[in-house]
Amino acid sequence: MSAGSRIDRRVVLAGAAGALAASPALAQQQPAAPPRAKGPLVFMDYDQAELDAAYDQLAYAPNEEQILKRYASNSELTRHRLGPPERLAYGPSEIERLDVFRPKRSRAPIHIYIHGGAWRGGAAKDYAFPADMFVAAGAVYVVLDFVAVQNAFGNLMPMAEQVRRAIAWVYRNAIRFGGDRERIYVCGHSSGGHLCAVALATDWNDHGVPGDVIKGAISISGLYDLKPVRLSARSSYVKLNDATEEQLSPIRHLDKLRTPLAVFYGSNETPEFQRQNRDFAAAVEAAGKPVQLIRAENYNHFELMETLANPQGIVGRVALAQMKLGAG
Repeated sequence: MSAGSRIDRRVVLAGAAGALAASPALAQQQPAAPPRAKGPLVFMDYDQAELDAAYDQLAYAPNEEQILKRYASNSELTRHRLGPPERLAYGPSEIERLDVFRPKRSRAPIHIYIHGGAWRGGAAKDYAFPADMFVAAGAVYVVLDFVAVQNAFGNLMPMAEQVRRAIAWVYRNAIRFGGDRERIYVCGHSSGGHLCAVALATDWNDHGVPGDVIKGAISISGLYDLKPVRLSARSSYVKLNDATEEQLSPIRHLDKLRTPLAVFYGSNETPEFQRQNRDFAAAVEAAGKPVQLIRAENYNHFELMETLANPQGIVGRVALAQMKLGAG
């Protein structure tokens, strides 16, 4: 196996070890969970309650609300420093818009970011903050808006199609904002990581652009097999049938993957998010495709995404290296 197709199983050392959380005195204050009888198995070794918990970020990231607010406030600071982005339409509906932050150079590589939010939340305006790093390094930073699943009657297909449409639009219109259409890179986090992987497993010739339109990709804490999602409490708002589960599970379509890929997950994420990222990277490797798997120690689901904005951060360093750019 070539070095390029080998999974990089480095353990990335980053951040403090969470001394307060590890304090014996603090640990002694936590009440023991009452014993619970295990119910019928629903998926792997999970009963229903365990599977639902394995897809619930709150128990593993109690600072979620604080971090999401920080995304928004740091994005406001970025707009203050760089100026407002160009707001452009990639499709006919009101939500089909994208924000473009451009550097002074022309023919710059393009980084497209697909936000997360459990398929039902998030907005481009709150994910502007990585633009500081990309613009300083000489790259165009594009962040997408797309329909929320509850506004599509629980159907993920419209969202996936809008992301594909946006990527194809960026390729055809790159010259409008000083981008190089031959150097398009895509990144997504959480449900955006799922949509990023769906884009990678797309037959781009059906969308009127070259099959290798995406030159490199990063999935941060994504999901790649929708079967356990369909069986979990998330089925209350994500309505999957056999066809959509199959079509939108990227791990089942690796024959279409043509893009070097880096897969990230945090050691403090839910067990299912950790497993899905490990299993996806292993499947990509087994298919003979180039992939890196990077485990970020002491990061939870939301903290890890913030490192995309730091040229020395766990994700940011890889994003710049993919585009062969320095830190600016």
